[in-house]
Amino acid sequence: MKKHYTFSTGETIEGTHQALKLLKEGNARFVSGHLAPKDHYAEDRLKLSEGQHPFAAVLCCSDSRVAPEILFDQQLGDVFVIRNAGNVVDEDVLGSIEYAVEHLESPLVLVLGHSSCGAVTAACQGGELPGHLVDIAKRIKPSISMDCCIDDNARRHAERMAQLVRENPIVEHLKVTVVAAFYDIASGVVEWM
Repeated sequence: MKKHYTFSTGETIEGTHQALKLLKEGNARFVSGHLAPKDHYAEDRLKLSEGQHPFAAVLCCSDSRVAPEILFDQQLGDVFVIRNAGNVVDEDVLGSIEYAVEHLESPLVLVLGHSSCGAVTAACQGGELPGHLVDIAKRIKPSISMDCCIDDNARRHAERMAQLVRENPIVEHLKVTVVAAFYDIASGVVEWM
């Protein structure tokens, strides 16, 4: 039996295929500039004060140009977003993903890399990094190939982080779908991998 998920608009979806379809359709609206109306935030806030039921969890970079709610044209409460520099997977991120898939029952996890990523650039360039940037670069370096450009390395890194999420025992047990994608800042297009 397929599980049904209801999100902020009251619409019901059936599993990961529809969740992925909603993200793809939202990105197409974002790219075309024909966004869904968002003039009902007051009503949404009231409804969401009773709880959240996001249809997807998204791990992405903290980069100010990468806002999943906007680039996937979603409403409040539709996506559970986890952000850090370089979209790296660590214990805190895995805990947040576990919360999303186990307690909120999000059927889809998306790991989103992006073009011109500063964290990936820093990991590729090497050299001395100050403070805790060293820790972020250490998590990114296994994804890096010196034969690749920054954007190709960001794609490789997103795929590797998605694999780490897939290997999480709770994600595996719940049979959650985990996908990787790459967002091109200039075009607005999300490439699904």
